[in-house]
Amino acid sequence: MEAKQYLLNDIVEMKKQHPCGTNEWKIIRLGADIRIKCEGCGHSVMIPRREFDKKLKKVLRSTNTQ
Repeated sequence: MEAKQYLLNDIVEMKKQHPCGTNEWKIIRLGADIRIKCEGCGHSVMIPRREFDKKLKKVLRSTNTQ
């Protein structure tokens, strides 16, 4: 299976939406754990990279700064 590509500050869509009603999350920290911030209410969650890879649906907006 192909590894999903995402970078810092990308806006991603997860499989389940947040209780506030939005499904857009901003990646604010990358490492062994990944911290994502809800674009609707500002709540942030840190989850292990392996769990994040399972729950990620797609990258909505990428910040390609290369």
